[in-house]
Amino acid sequence: MNHKPRYAVFGNPIAHSKSPQIHQHFAGQEQAEIEYERILAEPDGFAAAAGRFFAAGGRGANVTVPFKTEAYDWVDEHSERAQTAGAVNTIIPLPDGRFRGDNTDGIGMVNDIVEAQGITATGKKILLIGAGGAVRGVLQPLLAEQPAEVVLSNRTAAKADALAAQFGVRVMAMADLPAHYFDIIINGTSGGLSGNVPAVAPAVFGACELAYDMVYGAAAEGFLNFARQAGAQCCSDGLGMLVGQAAAAYTLWRGFAPDIAATTRYMRENHA
Repeated sequence: MNHKPRYAVFGNPIAHSKSPQIHQHFAGQEQAEIEYERILAEPDGFAAAAGRFFAAGGRGANVTVPFKTEAYDWVDEHSERAQTAGAVNTIIPLPDGRFRGDNTDGIGMVNDIVEAQGITATGKKILLIGAGGAVRGVLQPLLAEQPAEVVLSNRTAAKADALAAQFGVRVMAMADLPAHYFDIIINGTSGGLSGNVPAVAPAVFGACELAYDMVYGAAAEGFLNFARQAGAQCCSDGLGMLVGQAAAAYTLWRGFAPDIAATTRYMRENHA
């Protein structure tokens, strides 16, 4: 009988997810054996799928697009990070049978920018493109770094306005973004997954130290190539963010803190 602790990531689509390889690499560092699977949930089927997984003995789960708000509603209690984000990407079963939701996306991204890219966000002018769950999840950790300014720009203004009101940041239309102004430009839209690049003028990247896409691999290439050609000094996809948020989740489940840099290197070399 198989007694390895079981973990999973829920999403739709999910076949592309690198989470199983990442968590197996963490387990290798811990010298532990785990099972980690991808679970495709139907559009309205997250609650049922999560319920089945945990009823069968699941020990922890990650949640990706488009179920982070459903996961927030499904769990019984929330970490402060999850409450602020209004979204859950990590589910931890509690000893009393209830479930706790956390959100590790923001610390994953900030850690990647500051530690791996070596770029401080403190005192910087930051542009965040998008206003969905990904952006919501990173705003609080980003603001904790004390940037000079954070500006949100989104295709539909209403979503950006709501986030800006909650977090006290500015909103600007993409057509109105100033040239040669932002130090860090972060793409938090999922457009890259379908080959779309945000409608931002090349001159907006004129003073950009770091252009960063929260997605990774091929999905980030369109935005990063555009940013590079527009003059961004440094460009990075979100693989380090993915590994960082996964490491925080793994620590919450198992009390073991993985080596993020080692796993990011492994993923770039073997699974990029």
